Amino acid sequence: MPKIFFYPHKILLPIGITVISVPGKSILDIALENKINIEHACEKSCACCTCHCIIRKGFNSLSICQEKEEDLLDKAWGLEKYSRLACQAKIGISDISVEIPLYTLNQES
Repeated sequence: MPKIFFYPHKILLPIGITVISVPGKSILDIALENKINIEHACEKSCACCTCHCIIRKGFNSLSICQEKEEDLLDKAWGLEKYSRLACQAKIGISDISVEIPLYTLNQES
């Protein structure tokens, strides 16, 4: 089963954490199951970009980014080449590392 490392985040996760999950779950569901309260204003419906995250390792093992997600990511604060929406990115069989940006479109953390 893949390991998911969440980098430290000043507000949400002062100390990084590694969790294990089954393939096919979204990064957001995994985070929430582990009490990492990533903002998700649209309740996982792919209608905002508040759950924007950056994949620092294992990007290619995630599910394919669909056009709707790509359009929303264009609005994300701090967009990078390996950005994804945590509600849409489903993990594969490889380990990944996830950075939760300090800021979102809705608020400053």
